Amino acid sequence: MLAGFDRIQIISLAGSLLFMLGVLELIRRQKIKEAYALLWLIFGGIFITLSFWKRGLDFFANIAGIYYPPALLFLILIVAEILILINYSIVISSNNDKIKNLTQELSLLKNELEKIKKHQN
Repeated sequence: MLAGFDRIQIISLAGSLLFMLGVLELIRRQKIKEAYALLWLIFGGIFITLSFWKRGLDFFANIAGIYYPPALLFLILIVAEILILINYSIVISSNNDKIKNLTQELSLLKNELEKIKKHQN
């Protein structure tokens, strides 16, 4: 294996790199917009950094009071998922408002068009 790396580091690094490559591929194929992928990329970068920097992981785990430092990665994953879900909830709420406004405008335009057609006949 890689000298100086624990098995858990190699596994988390491989998983983080595959994750980042997956997100970048989705961006490249235009399946996800860059603005929505930003949080995924940020947290992917955090995972890669903590996978390489074992002392950093140990340091932050100690600050958080976590006995087993790799468990901090799961905590970060959970926080990331919550933040991403909140972000998507905001986007969905905003889009719902826009759809409602567009539907109302369309209805008004249809009504106006019908009035114009009646006056022409």
